[in-house]
Amino acid sequence: MDNLPKYYFRVRDNGALVFRIGTDNRQRRIDMDQIATVNIRNGEVKPQGDHSLTPEDLTEIQSWVAWRTTQLAEREVDDILRTIDHMNLTSQWVQTRASDAQLDQVTDALLMAMHDLKSVLIRKKADRMARDSDLES
Repeated sequence: MDNLPKYYFRVRDNGALVFRIGTDNRQRRIDMDQIATVNIRNGEVKPQGDHSLTPEDLTEIQSWVAWRTTQLAEREVDDILRTIDHMNLTSQWVQTRASDAQLDQVTDALLMAMHDLKSVLIRKKADRMARDSDLES
């Protein structure tokens, strides 16, 4: 039990609940004392109850927020790359195995989603090209 971290972050939407871990009791039980809530989107850290956060607490929380933000950004890109793979697998399925009934079930929704994605990608690419052109001028 000596290898336990000093803090535990219970992930939730947009952040985490922060617990201080303790084993300083007679039974050597693991005590988890909630000390704060963290909102990753706005960076807000709220002490829980009557807790006052120490500089060490704040340093650990800020370190976790930085790590978590990086992790989520990496996952987001990985999800998109997986989506590209899935789109390729979908194309193969449509071409080789899909029945007419299955195609009737998915075609309109796929076409609308692909049209929407294509429109957004084209608009964003045009914005980037215009911005890059302005920077070169």
